[in-house]
Parts: sequence; structure tokens; C-alpha cells
Amino acid sequence: MLQPLGFEQFSINTSLGRMAYYIASGSPWQDNNEKSDRETLLFLHGFGGGSSAYEWSKVYPAFAAEYRVIAPDLIGWGRSDHPQRSYKIEDYLTTIQEFIEQTCTKPVMVIASSLTAAFIIRLAIACPDLFKSLILVSPAGLSDFGQDYSRSFFAQLISVPVVDRLLYSTGIATDAGIRSFLEQRQFAQSNRVYQEIVNAYLQSAQQPNAEHAALSFVRGDLCFDLSLYIQQLATPTAIIWGQKSQFTGPDIGRRFAEMNPQSVRFFQPLENVGLTPQLELPAVTIGLIRKFLTLLNG
Repeated sequence: MLQPLGFEQFSINTSLGRMAYYIASGSPWQDNNEKSDRETLLFLHGFGGGSSAYEWSKVYPAFAAEYRVIAPDLIGWGRSDHPQRSYKIEDYLTTIQEFIEQTCTKPVMVIASSLTAAFIIRLAIACPDLFKSLILVSPAGLSDFGQDYSRSFFAQLISVPVVDRLLYSTGIATDAGIRSFLEQRQFAQSNRVYQEIVNAYLQSAQQPNAEHAALSFVRGDLCFDLSLYIQQLATPTAIIWGQKSQFTGPDIGRRFAEMNPQSVRFFQPLENVGLTPQLELPAVTIGLIRKFLTLLNG
């Protein structure tokens, strides 16, 4: 996994193990370290084969001169510990809360994507004092508005013992498997996928015991209906959504925004972009984050 210039790796201990994170602390960001009184931007990656903080690595350095930037690998992903277990929603709600409490002393501004962004909505409802604002990319519980992802063919197939590990090792955690998924499912335009991205995802996917978190996600163990929670959110929020996101289309995002316009103050669709605009169009994503930081926190 790529470590951007001027960022160092540290770790904290959570109830499920060590969580690695990256923070701007070296040249050219000498003034932006853990003792700084600058406000914190916390970048949280989504889930999928090979996910890690790399997902935001083309975006978060752009904020290191102004903010205290932190980007962790969530438990089970990247360089963090990979407990051998079936992961549940509560595992991530708990460990993300523990991470924030150990690394941040003031309410934090969170930038998160996909299922993790949906977890952050639930955590902001349960612990509102931890959060100042949220900028979320395609937040979805993947079983929204009564849909049941766990009943899908692929989720059922991955639930078969032995088959799950075989599919992971041969179809997911390979160079060809990663590239195929990125080009055909995650990105709107395949020519935006380059080898560094494939390498970073592959390195994360091939960490010892990395299959446990990935298979829990693909089985649907972490999915839920976000529409049952969104109206309880009180934290100022902006949502960014790729129009060509194959897993959850922008109509779902619009429905979420319409359910709670007091808190979800902005909904921004992006033309010809898939699930991860932070990798596909990082400059556009940086510009939108800057815009929403001003509008939400000004």
C-alpha cells in the first residue's frame, strides 16, 4: 500500500487488535503533526477485495497543509490486524469509535465512502459529540429500502465453506481478479485504472488472513438498511455520488437526502464516475471536499 510523501504510519490498539493509520508528520508537512491544534480530517475507506487507506491516498495529501489529516486501515484491511473471525457491523462501529476517541480530542470532520460511510451515519447518531461534519461518498448499507443483499446469488455462493476461500484466492486476490473488478465494476471508465492502483489493492488483498473481512463483506454479514437510520442523523452532512455506481445507484442517495434535508444539506451526483471518485477523479473529489468543508463548517 502506498504511503504518500510526508506521511508516516502509526498504530493504536482497539478491542479487536492493532489499527494502523497514516498521518502527516514529516517533510513537507512538518507543522502538521499530532501535537498540532489544527482541526482533524479523518478519511475512511470502504470495503471490497484489497481495500485500504490507499483508496484516499490521491486526495488526503491535498489537505495536509491546512488540517491534521488521518487515514487508517480499518481492522481486517490493509496493514491493520486481521483477526480470524466472521466480522459483524458492531465490530466496525466499535473499533471506529475507539479509533476516534484515541486519536482525536475534538469533534472530527469525517470523509468516508460506501458501506463505511453508512456505518459513520450510525455512529454519528449514537455518538454525535464525536463528529463535526460528514462528507460521504455513496453511503449505503447495501440492503437499503427493504433490499436483502445477503440473498443475492454471489452472497449465497460465498457462504459455502471451502468455495468461499477458493473464490477469494483464485478470483479476488489476484492481479487479474483485482484489475477485472476495478475496470468492470468499480470504475466508470476502465482506462482510469492504472497498475499502481491494482498493485495497492493486491498487496492489501494478499495480507495474511485478509480473506476473513472480505468474505464477511461479500456474504452480506455487514449489510443493513440505512433508510431505517438516516432520519435520526443530526450531524451536518454532504453526499457525493457517482452516477455510474453499479452497486447502489444515485437514486438511492437522493432518497436518503430527501428523508433528512435538515442534516443532509448537499447531494452532489457526478457524471461518468463509478463507486470511487476519490480514485477515478481525485482532483474533482478534492475540489468538492473543499467546497463542502466550507459550506458545512463555515
